[in-house]
Amino acid sequence: MTNDILAHFGIKSSGDVIARSPIDGAELARVSYDSAASVEKKIAASAEAFKAWRDVPAPRRGELVRLFGEELRANKEQLGKLVTLEAGKIVQEGLGEVQEMIDICDFAVGLSRQLYGLTIASERPGHRMMETWHPAGPVAVISAFNFPVAVWAWNAALAIVCGDSVIWKPSEKTPLTALATQALFARAVKKFGSAPANLSQVVLGLRDVGELLAKDARIPVVSATGSTRMGRELAPVVAARFGKSILELGGNNAMIVAPSAKLDLAQRAITFAAVGTAGQRCTTLRRLFVHESVYDKLVPALKKIYAGLPIGNPLDAKTLVGPLIDEAAFEGMERALASARDEGGKIAGGGRALEDKFANGYYVHPAIVEMPEQSKTVCHETFAPILYVMKYSNFEDALAKHNAVPQGLSSCVFTADMQEAERFIAASGSDCGIANVNIGPSGAEIGGAFGGEKETGGGRESGSDAWKAYMRRQTATINYSDALPLAQGIEFAV
Repeated sequence: MTNDILAHFGIKSSGDVIARSPIDGAELARVSYDSAASVEKKIAASAEAFKAWRDVPAPRRGELVRLFGEELRANKEQLGKLVTLEAGKIVQEGLGEVQEMIDICDFAVGLSRQLYGLTIASERPGHRMMETWHPAGPVAVISAFNFPVAVWAWNAALAIVCGDSVIWKPSEKTPLTALATQALFARAVKKFGSAPANLSQVVLGLRDVGELLAKDARIPVVSATGSTRMGRELAPVVAARFGKSILELGGNNAMIVAPSAKLDLAQRAITFAAVGTAGQRCTTLRRLFVHESVYDKLVPALKKIYAGLPIGNPLDAKTLVGPLIDEAAFEGMERALASARDEGGKIAGGGRALEDKFANGYYVHPAIVEMPEQSKTVCHETFAPILYVMKYSNFEDALAKHNAVPQGLSSCVFTADMQEAERFIAASGSDCGIANVNIGPSGAEIGGAFGGEKETGGGRESGSDAWKAYMRRQTATINYSDALPLAQGIEFAV
């Protein structure tokens, strides 16, 4: 099946770097990493493509994205399966990720006719002042393994309709999905007929390749998704040359379950958010604050659900929990559970699963850890299916603990109490970029801007007005009078 899918996208196995599947550790294909000279060549080509693309009318640019969306529709099943093979997501999540790409293409096509500016009242007679938005330049997209194609699409679809060229550095763990996506984009370009060469390019490699993109002044915008550590190192490099970073970093997302919550809904939301993608989403639910009046009903029910979760090959339609991406992820989970135990945590689940069947695949039992307090370990994001559960008695205390972590991506509360719901989304409520009521923290729609605060980085991608990050703002004033009045009433006689 793997060879058929790769052939479908025209991907040929060549090179000395092995791309492996987290399903069983098997070799999927071989690829070659870009050298420094190759990266330089691609950056130069991207700069040239931008010069031509910026002058193409935005609605025409939208037509290319529309054609790309059609390619995604026609190849959704194949690309979704490749996501499963290379990232380990279950089939439904792989297909859902491609659908997210299709959705953002639809959004971007509409956006291509709505890149609005403003007309601003001028204090000077016979003058018109306006604000316009222009293409920024080549945009570098550095993406992570857990959303190997959707995050690129969030950025690229907007950047392209905004008039920018794109250079994509995917995770070294998921190069094949990037190459497949690039092949679909190339098909759309061919149908479009008049796009400049090298409008979208892929560079493969490790950290050194990302550093080259971050340092290059020809790239005004760098969008990077990954760990807080990565963002902390990348942002100063981009800022040193006065570039702009769009950072999507760590998330340590929480849910508050109030006494009035509909527990059946909460259970479903908790399970999907905590174990989906084997706990490897930036929006994964990691902390759960449960009111003492419903704690003894909710937590045992969750343990029962966890005990029956189908763990296995993500290509099997019945599987709900696939593998971790690699051995390092498994070791990180083990360390976190050991630390939580030392801090008084009571662990249900955890440990490796299916080792006899998948010796080189790192499957785990999702863990529920009842904690006496929000400890140092709880405040640290571990990219694995660990759910820390804590009891609360006072909503304000729960809200304070909810906010008392370095990360600020996604958050939610389950309550039927309007005051609690409004309190949670108020200015003094959740300090996260995403705040939900009676839905979980994951599964964001593309219509809203996606991103978070604090150590999550402050970047915004996808919907709303996130498009402005890929453009430069210009204020222009036109004098259509025969006089030259100065602002602020200044008299300057020459």
